[in-house]
Amino acid sequence: MVAAGSYTRLVPTPKERAQGTSTAPKASTTMRSTRGPRGKKTAETPEIKLTGDRLVVRASENGERRTSAGLLIPATAMPAPKRLSWGDVTLVGPEVRVAKEGDRVLFLPSAALEVELDGEDLVLLRERDIQAVSSQPASARDRAPGQYL
Repeated sequence: MVAAGSYTRLVPTPKERAQGTSTAPKASTTMRSTRGPRGKKTAETPEIKLTGDRLVVRASENGERRTSAGLLIPATAMPAPKRLSWGDVTLVGPEVRVAKEGDRVLFLPSAALEVELDGEDLVLLRERDIQAVSSQPASARDRAPGQYL
């Protein structure tokens, strides 16, 4: 079975025969591929350009979280669908106004789409899904301990 548009017409139409302008190959010529040479695949990853108001964020947590007392709560312990998460912005679309690369953003994980880029799991967001923006890097969020009374 031949797919439509993938065959070559070998016999000229009656109109082409009368005019002498046939697009069919001559009997003495050999059939050649009309495609160009194949390019070699490069190991480099292509540059990714986001469209519209999209952002790619590296989520800083894997579902586990710590309480203020230091207790570790695993992701499977209890569902927290309305808990916001912080993440670092890695890619920014052309229409994003509030965040830039390197900022930390607060977002609802259920509003995000997961995407894998270069073997790393990232999150794709719309600008409207961002609740807050912090321009301080992740290392600046570690504060000096407070006073104990």
